[in-house]
Amino acid sequence: MYYTFDSRIRYSEIDHHRTITLPGIINYFQDCSTFQSEDIGVGMKFLEERHQVWVLSAWQIVVERYPKLCEKVTISTWPYEFKHFLGKRNFAMEDERGNKVAYANALWTFLDLNTGHPVNVDETQIKAYVLEEKLDMEYAPRKIRMPKDYKEFPSFQVKVHHLDTNHHVNNCQYVQMAMDYLPEDFCIHQMRAEYKQQARLNDVICPARATEDNKTTILLNDQKNEPYAVVEFER
Repeated sequence: MYYTFDSRIRYSEIDHHRTITLPGIINYFQDCSTFQSEDIGVGMKFLEERHQVWVLSAWQIVVERYPKLCEKVTISTWPYEFKHFLGKRNFAMEDERGNKVAYANALWTFLDLNTGHPVNVDETQIKAYVLEEKLDMEYAPRKIRMPKDYKEFPSFQVKVHHLDTNHHVNNCQYVQMAMDYLPEDFCIHQMRAEYKQQARLNDVICPARATEDNKTTILLNDQKNEPYAVVEFER
């Protein structure tokens, strides 16, 4: 089932170039999927009553153009596959002429909050979400290749504003954290994120950066050098 909503690029979503930021695009995509779930009756309350949650496992976002302040856009999303405890969905942002300015693929994992383990998606949700054809795009692997040599940066602590309704760091917050370590004037054409574990309030994040050719990979590790998230940016 395709789900769309219209919007206009706000001042609060732009950077010094007066264009929307990558986190702004991510938030539009995340809001779109949330709106769909709520409107078809399998949203937050439905999941809370069953002690279940969808957790984002991986993003691939391609940006062809960053829309400007006050530009009108249409955001859309649709699921295209369920397999056991996994769900896959596409996203797109289009301008007034119908051109895709950004599009994405996302992999989600369905969890039982009582056990913390993945569980198969129930029939209620499978029937509620009508699957559509997957977007015609070049799909990258879910796993991000890990470069060998990294430059480490000072660690920092997770704050309240990093958290979402699940009480762990929101997926977009990891991307915002990672962007702080990009080289100056790095124009992001594609972003891939792989989420490994959940960071919570007061956890310590240890960032590291590797740069090769047109790619920069940011590791957001715990204090044992195990990644919370790996984010790869391509010019």
